[in-house]
Amino acid sequence: MTSIAHPTPTPFTGEDYAARMARVVHDAVAAGLDGLLVTPGPDLVWLTAYRPTAITERLTILVLCPDRQPTMVVPALERPDAEGADGTAAVSLVEWSDGTDPYQVAGALLDPTGRYGVSDSAWAMHLLGLQRQLPRSSYVALTDGMPMLRAVKDPAELARLSAAGAAADAVYEQIVQTRFAGRRENEVAAELAGLLRRFGHEQVDFTVVGSGPNGANPHHEAGDRKIERGDTVVLDFGGLMFGYGSDTSRTVAVGEPAPEVQQVHDIVRRAQQAAVEAVRPGISCQQIDRVARSVITDAGYGEQFIHRTGHGIGVTTHEPPYIVEGEEQLLVPGMCFSIEPGIYLAGRFGIRIEDIVTVTEDGGRRLNNTSHDLRVVD
Repeated sequence: MTSIAHPTPTPFTGEDYAARMARVVHDAVAAGLDGLLVTPGPDLVWLTAYRPTAITERLTILVLCPDRQPTMVVPALERPDAEGADGTAAVSLVEWSDGTDPYQVAGALLDPTGRYGVSDSAWAMHLLGLQRQLPRSSYVALTDGMPMLRAVKDPAELARLSAAGAAADAVYEQIVQTRFAGRRENEVAAELAGLLRRFGHEQVDFTVVGSGPNGANPHHEAGDRKIERGDTVVLDFGGLMFGYGSDTSRTVAVGEPAPEVQQVHDIVRRAQQAAVEAVRPGISCQQIDRVARSVITDAGYGEQFIHRTGHGIGVTTHEPPYIVEGEEQLLVPGMCFSIEPGIYLAGRFGIRIEDIVTVTEDGGRRLNNTSHDLRVVD
């Protein structure tokens, strides 16, 4: 078995990270915020390339405000790691030592009455510590205050997402050549994980293998169930490649599918196709959900479509925007998200088809390109 040779993308530079920080400060002001407080997690990686070797109870926080240089408060013992990150050259580092109050150090960088966006992943103890230090300050989660923070990808990010999508497609084409009948779900899941790594992923986030009645659970964790002829099997897998995510789902039939299975699969396929065709700048996220859902509802399976139509993807495999009713955010070129309608018949089987789609200037483009037909496997 051979792997795909993906050219290693040009690394992001210090200038790239500085430009991101400058842009989000501008966006924060436009959103009515006095600044952003970014703690370890995907936002910090995207803005600075800094990922602490271990996320501990010690406070690390990047402060981005319009009136000062980007500043990161770090534990003294972790300063060397922070200094070595690709994106921290333009960041002023302020250290604190064990036995001192880190919230006093961080609070000195903030407006006592300011309103700040804070990372969704911030620990409660850190946010409460800042509130004790600055009782008149206020905070809003970045998903609520700045949902577009990482949503629009630049060409270099799109290239990484495209490579990850192509690698996931190669994994699918490989796995359907293997035998399913008689194997356990967790054996197929382990093979999927190995293939993701072989085709270039540095991190595997999930390998859903839902056979027969287990396919009716959208997030089924692969177990010991032995796959049988006559089963449908939902395959949903992804992870990170070059730091950016893949996520794709296909449903296969083990042996010739029953007419009902083929019928339900055709409905999901039509719903997914209609939603992809609806993607274009200026349409809302919820409208994409409505398009997919209407096809399934009109076919009589509306109550069996039990999750949102999609989610954003980037430096994590799940992030804003969310393709769901109530999300009025308008699509803009460069946004990337999944479109993954499904039908789940409890105790019997499930069907899901998922592609990552990016918004272009005049429509949408799939980053996954394997067949949407119901594939018959042995």
